[in-house]
Amino acid sequence: MTGAAERLSPVLAELLGAELPIRLRGWDGVEAGPPGAPVLVLRNRRALRHLIWRPDELGLARAFVSGDLEVDPSSDLYDVLTAVARLSERTESTLRPRLADVFGARGRRLLGTAVRLGALGPRPPLPPEEARRLRGSRHSLGRDRTAISHHYDVGNEFYRLVLGPSLVYSCAYWTPGAGTLEQAQEAKLDLVCRKLGLRPGMRMLDVGCGWGSLLMHAARHYGVIGTGITLSAEQERGARERIAEAGLSDQLTIRLQDYREISDGPYEAISSVGMAEHVGTEQYRRYAGLLYGLLTPGGRLLNHQIARRPSAPGERYRTSPFISAYVFPDGDLSPVGETVSLLEQAGFEIRDVESLREHYARTLRAWVDNLESGWDRAAGLTSTGRARVWRLYMAASALAFEENRIGVNQVLAVRTTAGGSSGLAATRDEWLTPAVRLEGTREPA
Repeated sequence: MTGAAERLSPVLAELLGAELPIRLRGWDGVEAGPPGAPVLVLRNRRALRHLIWRPDELGLARAFVSGDLEVDPSSDLYDVLTAVARLSERTESTLRPRLADVFGARGRRLLGTAVRLGALGPRPPLPPEEARRLRGSRHSLGRDRTAISHHYDVGNEFYRLVLGPSLVYSCAYWTPGAGTLEQAQEAKLDLVCRKLGLRPGMRMLDVGCGWGSLLMHAARHYGVIGTGITLSAEQERGARERIAEAGLSDQLTIRLQDYREISDGPYEAISSVGMAEHVGTEQYRRYAGLLYGLLTPGGRLLNHQIARRPSAPGERYRTSPFISAYVFPDGDLSPVGETVSLLEQAGFEIRDVESLREHYARTLRAWVDNLESGWDRAAGLTSTGRARVWRLYMAASALAFEENRIGVNQVLAVRTTAGGSSGLAATRDEWLTPAVRLEGTREPA
């Protein structure tokens, strides 16, 4: 008897116009496809139904998150995702037009195979981890709070397991002396502080402060008086608890607040690390202008932000449907050139741009390792579906950074004085050398 994978593989290869880059194993245990290729397991007929209803990366993601589609344990997750990415690229250009021709030979063959395999039927239920339709205008205050809550309010202990004790949810800085994720994250926090030129007594604002790690480092080692804002109730609670445990409550304040609601400037330094991706293209000019207005003349902004590659002339950029539905609803990525231009239009002088693309790829692989090594606990802290989402998105993102499909950049911008002074030393080495760094303070447990 012919197995499900043996029936399906040649039909899919014909639709794609090329051999499948993966090996399939059906729910009956029979495999088909190129020998030695990574193996994707269809655990039941519902896996096919997800793809019939949505023949793109979102259909694949729904099948994966539901547990109907799995990576064989003997296969490398990154190899599978690389193969699936190639498959998705061909899907956009080749499979959709051919599926539309349901009355053609290819369409009839696919439908006939689906019927024989018992895969036709109503659309499977959407996994509960998928973001439901957001209400209100895009990037209104209320809608942004809902979008942020979807991603960040999944439990502080889950994030601690994935991110490690540092609880830093942005790329680490893998210096030669950073052998562990914790050391690399501390190096990144210190890099931000040095770029901002922090000194004791300075007022610092951290926009999108997460669990307070950057503020705590800045208070311990540079003596700042800091304020952090976040739209995540879980992050606010977690940051306050960590700050109190560290004995830093007299220096640091955490607020559940949108950046558009800040009115207690001026600050001498502002950090925005991994937050601007949530601002939205239509709001970015306002974002840049508000941060400029919150800085004292001579103050610095460190804007750390993921960037996409520029679109080709006439090409329309499309956000990943998986990322939009499961990971970062309403998130936007822009080329670094557009970000720099908007910051300049707000009045900032751009003093430094540093790419950390390879650093983020390595960080994401470390997070995936943390998740996989603590899988049962991670699933218990949230849900198995949510853990699958995080594993899929972090591993796929690592590959995207490695392949230069996305990047991440730290932009140092200054609000110069009326006379045009930036206050920076003449060379980069000089302004990266801290005037004061406090030692001997207690590090987080």
